Amino acid sequence: MRQENEFLQKSELRPYAQKDSWWGAIIQIALRELRAFGRRPIFLMIMFVAPLVFLWMFTSMMSAGLPTKLPAALVDEDNTHVTRQLTRILGTMEETRFVLKTQSFTEARQAMQRGEIYAIFYIPKGTTEAALTQRQPTVSFYTNDSYFIAASLLMKDMRKMAEIAGLAITRETMRARGYRDDQIMGTLQPIVVESHPLGNPHLNYSVVLSNMIVPGIVMLLIMLTTAYAFGYEWKRDRQRKLYHLGRERMWVIIIGKLLPQTVVYTLLFWLLDFIFYRYLQFPCACGIPSMMLWGFLAVLASQGFGLVLFEAFPGQMRMAMSACSLLGVMQFSLAGFSFPVKAMSNAFEWLSNIFPLHHYFLVYVNQALNGYDISYAWVNVAALLAFSLAPYLFLGRLRNAFLNKEYKA
Repeated sequence: MRQENEFLQKSELRPYAQKDSWWGAIIQIALRELRAFGRRPIFLMIMFVAPLVFLWMFTSMMSAGLPTKLPAALVDEDNTHVTRQLTRILGTMEETRFVLKTQSFTEARQAMQRGEIYAIFYIPKGTTEAALTQRQPTVSFYTNDSYFIAASLLMKDMRKMAEIAGLAITRETMRARGYRDDQIMGTLQPIVVESHPLGNPHLNYSVVLSNMIVPGIVMLLIMLTTAYAFGYEWKRDRQRKLYHLGRERMWVIIIGKLLPQTVVYTLLFWLLDFIFYRYLQFPCACGIPSMMLWGFLAVLASQGFGLVLFEAFPGQMRMAMSACSLLGVMQFSLAGFSFPVKAMSNAFEWLSNIFPLHHYFLVYVNQALNGYDISYAWVNVAALLAFSLAPYLFLGRLRNAFLNKEYKA
């Protein structure tokens, strides 16, 4: 308290200490922050330009929803009417495009080594004859799993093709023995299997990836700008002026300091919602207003996360921003949309809970994709609220930094 009174006695701080009300102080700090935006173009770059560039990049890159017509090679050493028919069927599949058809496996292997194709479908000589005489031939396919997504999609097509190949040859055998087509299909497929992908029926990669990567990048930028906005006060040696402008109330300083950023980032999240769910027609079972609410909560949670990290390194802007960068990037791996959290080790499963993006992802899946009642995701909503309120648990540490800490690069 003695230190605070000493500061109040200084003439340059006396005007800031005589504000009439806390809400007036919040407005003063918010206007001060808006003026600072004009002097620091990097804020405009981070808050407006960068998110829109990332939005355009990811939505354009995955506009097809799923990689299609992936290059593959067909090695047909048998070259019979049966294998040619199988080739035509495989060529009609959405993910596969035969850019190389040859009878030489060596040629196909060399094309894969050059990176020109991702898979090889190999039909050895004598396949049709062996199948018709019930000698169980072997059909092989090779995928280059160095390119994981492309190889996985082609493996799915080629596995299906291998099953179709066996059924097609069996059908030809049964036709030769005089069976009717309805009898053949009753034998080949006695049980019809139906597939019902829930939440993302079109299997559109962009529905999950764009909806998480772009908001995740925005949340990372929010953490960085929060740490930067507070650290900049120490860098310019203005933290004590801000302290008295906020009537020595830390919650007034926090609200006033973050209010302009909150408005801008909330509007940005709402813009993303309209682009994703109205323009791009992504699934949104809960409606756009609900997603706007969760976007606003994600902004508050990200600001709280960034401010907590600044409180861990008070007066050290670079250390705080480095921590935000490290943990903000780590949350992409532990959010759960790229690798299931339940399949991680217990330590990483627990660690995922300290990141706002993980909880935002679970709320998004619960609400937008599945359309469940919010009571099923109340833990994640509570976690986002806890992140937004967490900085107020360390106000004493922040107050001490305003009074005693000097800028450290």
